[in-house]
Amino acid sequence: MVYLRFLIDNRLFLLAGFLLTFTSSFGQTYFISLFAGEIKHAFALADGGWGGIYTIATTLSAITMIWAGTLTDKFRVRQLSLAVMVLLAAACIAMSLAKSAVILVAVIFALRLMGQGMMSQLAAVAMSRWFVASRGRAISLSAMGFAAGQAVLPIVFVALLVTFDWRLLWLLAGVCIIATIPIMQRLLRQERTPQSMADDTQSTGMLGRHWSRADLLRHPLFYTLIPVVVGPAAWGTALFFQQVHLTEVKGWSLGAYVALFPLSTLCSVAFTFATGWAVDRIGVKWIVPFQLIPFGIAFLVLAAADTIWMAGVGLVIFGAGQGVQGTATTAFWAAFYGTRHLGAIKAAVAALMVFGSAIGPGVSGVLIDFGVDFPDQMIPMAAFYFGGAVLAGFGVLRYQRDLPTGAA
Repeated sequence: MVYLRFLIDNRLFLLAGFLLTFTSSFGQTYFISLFAGEIKHAFALADGGWGGIYTIATTLSAITMIWAGTLTDKFRVRQLSLAVMVLLAAACIAMSLAKSAVILVAVIFALRLMGQGMMSQLAAVAMSRWFVASRGRAISLSAMGFAAGQAVLPIVFVALLVTFDWRLLWLLAGVCIIATIPIMQRLLRQERTPQSMADDTQSTGMLGRHWSRADLLRHPLFYTLIPVVVGPAAWGTALFFQQVHLTEVKGWSLGAYVALFPLSTLCSVAFTFATGWAVDRIGVKWIVPFQLIPFGIAFLVLAAADTIWMAGVGLVIFGAGQGVQGTATTAFWAAFYGTRHLGAIKAAVAALMVFGSAIGPGVSGVLIDFGVDFPDQMIPMAAFYFGGAVLAGFGVLRYQRDLPTGAA
């Protein structure tokens, strides 16, 4: 009943967060990779070439995020989301028109920067600033946009791909974003004041301080958490990016494989809500060290899977990891480093995440070209997840004592 009341009282802001995360789907790997076969054929690219283009473009977007992400400290979500959504729609339309590999790099750069980068950044910073005591619930509810996008869009667009040209579908994606813009603007007509403009509603981090991005980069805890940021971004992106290759190696239908995504999404939704509750009740510090473990287990299951049903089991476990990751990581930075400079801090983290998502497709694509199929790559990737969980555990255990009383 309390959750329902919270949802009703804050419906406009929560719906805005949902639309931000949902619209980010058009720049996420799980959407772009649906067209991998068509793109490789149209531009005469091998797996390594396509992965290389994706890596270069995504790396450039990660570098740009270091600056672009700080804009969330300076502008309201209503203003910034308008510009970002217009640019994201333009990138989708440009994809439908691209004719050369050079243009393809520019288009992927724009899709990744505006979609995965800025749209996700806007949602994360807005929820962390607009809500303090109920931050976990707010983040979990807005994160439903990620889940909805991942569950619905692959099935819809793979079905449409049977009948329509892939370029026409990118044009449709641009139209969908444009249609969302007036809804977003209406939802945020009375936007809450960003905490960068309202000192009395800011929350502090460790040692009762508002940490700057420079402070973050000098603090040891940040470096123990790099695998938590990079791992799901790099290898989770590779999983979606190589889904066409994976299904071919395993002998599964791509349609049957993407039809499993709603199962993964249902699990992700359940764990997103559970994590939001846990963050508000027991604290994010008890969750972050464990959030990589489901990813490691999922990769081991998928590597060994010999039936589409076992693939479903692996994707469900992967969904659990996504549910925990999306909520806990976002809440962590506000709890441990404060909210005054959260935009700049999240920009650094987002840049690292986007850079991770550049590594995964590039590394996996090159290894495939050298004869190492993606299922074989998933075993060392699982080891990375488990090692990262141990490292994060040591870091959080050491520095959680510096938190203000009752925080995190």
